[in-house]
Amino acid sequence: MKKILLAIVVAAAFFVGLGRNIGLQNLAGSPAVTTETASTATTRTPESAPSAFDEKQSGTQVTGEGVVSKLLADDTDGSRHQRFILMLSSGQSVLVAHNIDLAPRIEALKSGDAVAFNGVYEWNAKGGVVHWTHRDPNGHHEAGWLRHAGQTYQ
Repeated sequence: MKKILLAIVVAAAFFVGLGRNIGLQNLAGSPAVTTETASTATTRTPESAPSAFDEKQSGTQVTGEGVVSKLLADDTDGSRHQRFILMLSSGQSVLVAHNIDLAPRIEALKSGDAVAFNGVYEWNAKGGVVHWTHRDPNGHHEAGWLRHAGQTYQ
């Protein structure tokens, strides 16, 4: 019950622009943008976002891919986040909240673009939120990423 309540609060906060990873500071230095090659591709297969959605899971590391259906204004309250909605092939939509204080912004992002992701999924009835799409400057959390047009942002 506590997990569900926490997930609802976290997701609601992201949707209204209040939620942020409070306390995170840019301790890692410069954010990373890398060109993706077969040798640097992730081999771990975390839970898929549609499966996590169906099972109403939160706090689950997920990997997936979708098409940008809507670009949202950056959330600048607390840690800054680039926000956009992805439509997955399953028909599910997810809000991506990408921390641009810890990782580079995807400057050329536009509606219709394909974006792959690895991050933490938080369930909500609207499809959920994927966050932690960056490295953890403290090294306590699995690094996430976004991939767009052959470049990985983390």
